[in-house]
Amino acid sequence: MLRHEIRPGRAVAGLAMLALAGGYAADAAGAWSVPWTFTAPVFLGGLGLSAAVTWLSYLLRRRRDARKASAENSAAPASSSGSQAMR
Repeated sequence: MLRHEIRPGRAVAGLAMLALAGGYAADAAGAWSVPWTFTAPVFLGGLGLSAAVTWLSYLLRRRRDARKASAENSAAPASSSGSQAMR
């Protein structure tokens, strides 16, 4: 099975949108009257938090990949002087 990248920023954005949908569903059912001040902070806060989480995961992924690449390249480089001398 192919593995895929985990994208936590999208999960945070999805949870924020689910919170908005839940609020409006409760309003439609008559269980809660949604104040207008509910929409903007949840929407903008969710998008801002998802952007911060995406940025942080990008930095961590980049750091992990750089560390992995440096561990793979820790051996001494192959010498090319042998191929030059034979010519």
